[in-house]
Amino acid sequence: MPDHDLTGFGRGTFTHDGSTRRILRRGTGPAVIVMAEIPGITPKVLQFAERVAAIGCTAVLPVLFGTPGRNADPADGGVLKSGLYTASSMGKVCVSREFTVLATGKSSRVVTWLRALAAQEHQRCGGPGVGAVGMCLTGGFALAMAADERLLAPVLSQPSLPLALTKSRAGGIDISAEDLAAVRGRCERDGLQVMGLRFRGDRLVPGDRFAFLRRELGAAFTAVELDDSTANPHAALPPHSVLTEHLIDEPGQPTRAALDEVLDLFRTRLLEQHHDTPDATPAAGGGA
Repeated sequence: MPDHDLTGFGRGTFTHDGSTRRILRRGTGPAVIVMAEIPGITPKVLQFAERVAAIGCTAVLPVLFGTPGRNADPADGGVLKSGLYTASSMGKVCVSREFTVLATGKSSRVVTWLRALAAQEHQRCGGPGVGAVGMCLTGGFALAMAADERLLAPVLSQPSLPLALTKSRAGGIDISAEDLAAVRGRCERDGLQVMGLRFRGDRLVPGDRFAFLRRELGAAFTAVELDDSTANPHAALPPHSVLTEHLIDEPGQPTRAALDEVLDLFRTRLLEQHHDTPDATPAAGGGA
């Protein structure tokens, strides 16, 4: 797959508390914040964003790391080139004070910026609230963002932080006790539903992490756990990226069914009430 030239995506920036990042957008309707996995916004992440836009939502992609549109598949760019790009993105994350990679019981500082982005996009796009998808390193961000009542549809795709180097880290997720209590309260009080996706053999997303979420959120946590054999066999890495690299986008495939569950969550939480929101002001398609 070649690099994506970002055609069809509007470009802009967002600043909060002195921090400015680039933003990509596509679609109209209620906003869904799409947070990419390492190494960044690849063509397959952009394909996922296109699917979000196609159901009637605005896909909003903050550039947290990497080069938007760059393909990192070793089969296309070579193992060395792909590996260096991925290592560069991960290295920048590890030294950044905005990302919590190892600590347990702590939300990353970047979550505050992401909540502010979600608040702006809710005002800009209208609708009853906002959705969010985090992938791999950003997976837990969607959970921490849900402490804000504007976040109505959080999706945690292969949430990989904190890195599962010890049993305690494997049995937790990157969210502070205060944020987790707020999310739990919303689940109990407002009927918030949290969705998580993982391949069962994925060492970056151990089963203990989903067991922790079941204990903390109860029936409000929907776990989509797939056998490794259902992953795209042509992907370069072991089964991990449910919605992107390891997706087999064909009817009847378990990964396609998982994608459809995510899109159905957005339809139910964001779109069914959208036309009943009189002050909603949908954004122009692809606008910055």
